[in-house]
Amino acid sequence: MKGRVFVIGLGLIGGSLALCIKKEHNEATIVGYDINSEQARLAKMLGVIDIISETIHDGAINADLIIIAAPVKETETIIQLLSELPLNPQVIITDTGSTKSKIVANSISLKQKGFTFIGGHPMAGSHKSGVSAAKEILFENAFYLLTPEEYVEKSRVDDLIHWLNGTKAKFLTISPKNHDYLTGIVSHFPHIIAASIVRQTEKLAQEQTLIPRLAAGGFRDITRIASSSPEMWKDILLHNKEILIELLNEWQEEMFWVKDLLEKEDSSAIFDYFQQAKQFRDGLPVREKGAIPAFYDLYVDVPDYPGVISEITGYLAKETISITNIRILETREDINGVLVISFQTEEDRLRAERCIRSYSSYVTSIGS
Repeated sequence: MKGRVFVIGLGLIGGSLALCIKKEHNEATIVGYDINSEQARLAKMLGVIDIISETIHDGAINADLIIIAAPVKETETIIQLLSELPLNPQVIITDTGSTKSKIVANSISLKQKGFTFIGGHPMAGSHKSGVSAAKEILFENAFYLLTPEEYVEKSRVDDLIHWLNGTKAKFLTISPKNHDYLTGIVSHFPHIIAASIVRQTEKLAQEQTLIPRLAAGGFRDITRIASSSPEMWKDILLHNKEILIELLNEWQEEMFWVKDLLEKEDSSAIFDYFQQAKQFRDGLPVREKGAIPAFYDLYVDVPDYPGVISEITGYLAKETISITNIRILETREDINGVLVISFQTEEDRLRAERCIRSYSSYVTSIGS
């Protein structure tokens, strides 16, 4: 498919979308802009884009597709800027933001000029950021939510999906309001809860100095998303505040109910509380990508001697298996340590397990 694609924002998401489009539509020209000129130059050097645009104006004028891969607050400003430019009348403009209602409402300025805006949200991510982390497989099997307004013809939505076919994502079309409600439940709300658990733990740690040491391992795992960008999550929460306030009210009722069960020492109801949670959680899809990036961890018991970590990672490097994170759990004394290695995909985790077993005779156990 020939044409000119303009990507505004050359981070992980924008860069990965550019790579997917380049692979699927090799006759298209990919133009990129980033407020950080170094990111733009790196994107060009890595072959993520074909041309660097010095301004949004220059890159947007003749584009057939414009992708705004910027934080939600900046996206609103960019939409307003685009509405003031003499764009290609047939251009499709889309974004990648985690909230949709305000952004789609803001796009009325584009609609008034006759331009097509289709809200978009690729529900995939990584533990790494920046264009250097961009990859063609980032969105594979992930949900890609599209939120076109009623005025947008289905053929235009089909055109956008055709441009994005290289992502190999699963496209779903829903309303902006439904999008924000669903992502509020499965993404935005859990980030608030994780941050609140960490904040409460920090306060308690001022008097209980053992807490930081004991909070390694599993505690870090269940609160990982609290390490996400504060700036980004500030904007997301403000954009989706009505739904999140509703969810927080429901959460407070849930916690008051649990508190009541404890005060009454209702063992049967407490058991049912955890049992129902376990059944629902165990029934969730294991191999599908969701709103929060999945972590594929491998736990390896290794002897404690100098160079053991470089040995293990050397085996993985030899088999060209990429890791996203590595750490040691201080749960054993003297002889063994537990090495936790995180991977981008389940396939990489399984390959790593086979690799370590084949190379190492002293590893005592491996688990996930």
